[in-house]
Amino acid sequence: MPHYIKVSQTASTNTYLSRLAATLPGGTVIYTPSQTAGRGQKGNFWESEDGKNLTFSHLLKRPPVKARDQFYLSEAAALAVVEALSSEAGDGFSVKWPNDVYWQDKKVCGMLLENSLDGSDIAHCIVGIGINVNQERFLSDAPNPVSLINITGHEHDLMALLKRVCSRIELLVDSLGDDQARTDLHQRYMAALYRNDGQLHPWEDASGNRFKASVAAIAPDGTLTLQHEDGTRHDYLFKQVKHIISGVSL
Repeated sequence: MPHYIKVSQTASTNTYLSRLAATLPGGTVIYTPSQTAGRGQKGNFWESEDGKNLTFSHLLKRPPVKARDQFYLSEAAALAVVEALSSEAGDGFSVKWPNDVYWQDKKVCGMLLENSLDGSDIAHCIVGIGINVNQERFLSDAPNPVSLINITGHEHDLMALLKRVCSRIELLVDSLGDDQARTDLHQRYMAALYRNDGQLHPWEDASGNRFKASVAAIAPDGTLTLQHEDGTRHDYLFKQVKHIISGVSL
């Protein structure tokens, strides 16, 4: 079961937890109402109004996957958030590869997983998550943020949602020791994947080239395979390709 530790303020819950990871048990969750320098994918800053959102990091020790299959942890965390938010606010949530959570075409959650390896094993994984919950206005230049209160029109219980997400993460990660459970989780991840509808959608590669493609596959290491408009297939690692939404690459 998760064990929750509240910190009144910190720059980054991932950084805070990483300093203590060796001395804390698996399942420890560090959360704060005031995160001043939250980190996201690609070094992005995560905006969060004090006391309005969830900013937390969840420690997983010796998860039942090898380092080569670490993307299963990302899938589990993303699905846990999608399922928790769907129970809170209805349909419309999806996972934008690799692990952002969207509502329609807007970003409601970002996450950053940081793994410490022990040979071919994962010694521990820190799952850092930020969820926009009760913040009504966003002041940064982020192009497409949305919160639960924007979606539903009412405030949500932060602690109840935190416990729902973290309990779901623990449940899904614990199941990964079973091969069939891994297969089922991956299928659910693919079903929840943003724009994974067999249609061609606009993308942009790291060189700024724009093209249309559909999702063909995602490997256990997180490699994304896209089928381009001409029928050829190309593999992409993190940061090598982005969605284009309303003309903006995200």
